[in-house]
Amino acid sequence: MIEARRLHILRAVADHRTVTAAAAALYLTPSAVSQQLAALEQETGHRLVERSARGARLTPAGEILLRHANAVLAQLERAESELAAYGSGEAGTVTVAAFATGIGLVVAPAIGELARTSPGIRVRVRDAEGDASLLMVLDRQVDVAVAVEYRGAPGEDDARLTRLPLYAEPFDAVLPLGHRLADGERVALADLAKDHWIGQSAGNPCHDVTVLACEYAGFEPRFDHTSDDFRAVVALAAADAGVALVPRSALRGTDLAGAVVRPVDGVAPTRRVFAAVRRGSEDHPLIAPVLAALRAAAEPGA
Repeated sequence: MIEARRLHILRAVADHRTVTAAAAALYLTPSAVSQQLAALEQETGHRLVERSARGARLTPAGEILLRHANAVLAQLERAESELAAYGSGEAGTVTVAAFATGIGLVVAPAIGELARTSPGIRVRVRDAEGDASLLMVLDRQVDVAVAVEYRGAPGEDDARLTRLPLYAEPFDAVLPLGHRLADGERVALADLAKDHWIGQSAGNPCHDVTVLACEYAGFEPRFDHTSDDFRAVVALAAADAGVALVPRSALRGTDLAGAVVRPVDGVAPTRRVFAAVRRGSEDHPLIAPVLAALRAAAEPGA
């Protein structure tokens, strides 16, 4: 008989690509993860994981088992949801991981709405970038992720997750006040090809948006400065350190003295934001109201 907790460990190894990283995500020791994988291989009669200096990857047999593991774990989430509904499930805690501007734009308003409509639900918030929050959901560290579309993000057909679109927002160009293009109404990205750039660290979904937008405009941006804090990005632009692309909502309440903000000419780079939960948990009587509140907060005019 295959134990479900070992399937969860197998999926964590597949997601994190090393036993050490999977162990850290699951709050286990690497030796405990290795022991559980060995037991799973004994249960199935197949070698499931291959290890090398570059990490761990699933064997073909491991990939077969992973497909079934995703279905089994999703069904277990549904069972928990139905049992919680049977027991009313009107009170409890839901943990949400979201990036900073997403917290301000949709998570905080959703908490306010839930305080009025579902006072028994307590929401705990953890600050996490969009790429990190999805793994936190899969590792059961949090219940809901507010994440950003990025290269390599799990798609809508991913068997592990259920996604709910929230909102999309354009990126605007942030230029030093004395920039040669500061007086224009809009900025063409191609005209910034030779500029110094300020961007987010590699792996941040906003970094991917900037790089892809510049690639479409025909150049690769030269990043001289990196920061994941958009206030710091704007401050660097105001100090004439370079130019940047910043999501429009991140500019709200930011000190723009010394910088100018201009829309991007043509099709603007866009940040697409969605909520994600483990597949099967979307109907949980605690999680469903949180998703509804997030969706309501994201609606235009909310």
